[in-house]
Amino acid sequence: MSEKTRSTISRRSFLKGAAAGAAIISSPAFVRNAFASSGELNLYSWSDYIYQDMLDAFTKETGIKVNLSVYGSNDEVLNKLRASKGKGFDIVMPSVTYGVQWAKYNLLQPLNEKKINADGCIPSMWKDSERLGAVMRRKRYTVPFNWGTEGVCFDTSAHSYQYGKLSYGDIWAPENAGKMTIRAHSGLIGLGLWMDAAGKISSNQMRDTYVSEEKMRKIYTQVTDYAIKMKKNIRAFWSNAQETTNAFMQNGCVIGQTWDGPAMRLRTETKSKITYMAPKEGALTWMDSMGIPSGAQNVEQAYAFINWYYKPQNGAMHANNSGYNSCTKGAENYLNEDSKKNFAAAYPGNAIANLWWYPIEPAWFVSIRNEYRDKLLAS
Repeated sequence: MSEKTRSTISRRSFLKGAAAGAAIISSPAFVRNAFASSGELNLYSWSDYIYQDMLDAFTKETGIKVNLSVYGSNDEVLNKLRASKGKGFDIVMPSVTYGVQWAKYNLLQPLNEKKINADGCIPSMWKDSERLGAVMRRKRYTVPFNWGTEGVCFDTSAHSYQYGKLSYGDIWAPENAGKMTIRAHSGLIGLGLWMDAAGKISSNQMRDTYVSEEKMRKIYTQVTDYAIKMKKNIRAFWSNAQETTNAFMQNGCVIGQTWDGPAMRLRTETKSKITYMAPKEGALTWMDSMGIPSGAQNVEQAYAFINWYYKPQNGAMHANNSGYNSCTKGAENYLNEDSKKNFAAAYPGNAIANLWWYPIEPAWFVSIRNEYRDKLLAS
């Protein structure tokens, strides 16, 4: 896939798909064998994706008991399934761009699309997922679950940033020394986007780092060296949603580069004192997916969960709880008022058109990225 294609995937297009969903809130009943009426499902999910009301609703509708386990990063779930050789879980939720990594170790089984109600997914998300890593070897291995961003979370009692002026560079500004938080590896991408825009490096908005190992190392060396120089700014590193919350609520941070989900929940809980906004360089944007591991034991129950989630009320249940955005068609019609207000505050103006979508990660990418991440953490 060309860099031009990567950089323009699903910006205005997914909103068109969502709008279409508003007109088709429900489709004819989808009756397949996938809707099992009993059994168990071993679900391995990101730590802030699945909530008790979702589990209760799914069990009530299908009779299937869910055994939920959670993780905090793509590396964690990938390594867990590598160790078990794809066994132990029936559904996992990798970021769709991680598809190459999962395929490398044959950890996912091809999906039977006849058992999936694809009409329940936002059409643009379904289509874009094909190019982002869901389809490999001419077979689909994952389906869209949600999409979200990583931008700037800040305390409005300390800062009054405005959209169009707010930058990743503000996180690293002198006035925030000792008061900011980042995740080490994605923090380097945000920092690189600011350095690129400021003319400090040449990286094609960090997309050259996905082209070759040589280009990646050249650019990451420059960015990481700058981050190490400014490391005094960092009060806390985060690696999962709970650590993000702790950074602001317990550790004294007033600004950080964070996922939208925990930041949206903080915005609701603090009555907008803590807020979240896309920076002018573009919020880092990802799509997470649902896949069935190669060693899954409860396959029909896994298809039942996918189809249950592809109902508007159920997708909205996830979005209202988590602060992320569901890929279920029509879910936006069931969002609560807090979710609507948080979304509007996060993505004003042209923020949606300006999203920075993660490209597919080449097989060599993650290990090198982690090398520079570890260099920053150890410095």
